Amino acid sequence: MTAQPSGADEWRAAWTAALDELEMDVVAAEKLLSSNQPEQGLASGASWSPPEGIGPLPLDMRPRAEAILARQLGTAKAMAQAMVVNRRQAAMLARVESGGNGAPRPVYIDCAA
Repeated sequence: MTAQPSGADEWRAAWTAALDELEMDVVAAEKLLSSNQPEQGLASGASWSPPEGIGPLPLDMRPRAEAILARQLGTAKAMAQAMVVNRRQAAMLARVESGGNGAPRPVYIDCAA
C-alpha cells in the first residue's frame, strides 16, 4: 500500500490534479466524437494510472470520480457505436463501388477508337 502525500492539502491537491487530468481526457474524447474532423483529435492512446504515492481517493471526491467514470463509459459506448456505423457505411460503399454483384467496376473507359 502506498503512503499518501505528507499533508492533507497535498493529498487533496494530488487527487484533484489526477481527476482533472481524467476529466480533460474525457472532454477531449467527447469533442472528438462531436467534431467533423476526428483525425485532428487523435489521442496518444496512453492509459491512465494514478500517480505513485497518491494514496486512496478522499471520500468526498468519490462523487466526482464516479461522474467522470460515468462520462468515460458513455463516451466509450458512443465511440463503439460510431465504429459500428462507420463499418456499415464502409460496407455499403464497397457494395456500391462494386455494383452490388462483387465484380469490380471499370476504372476507365477506352474511348480511343
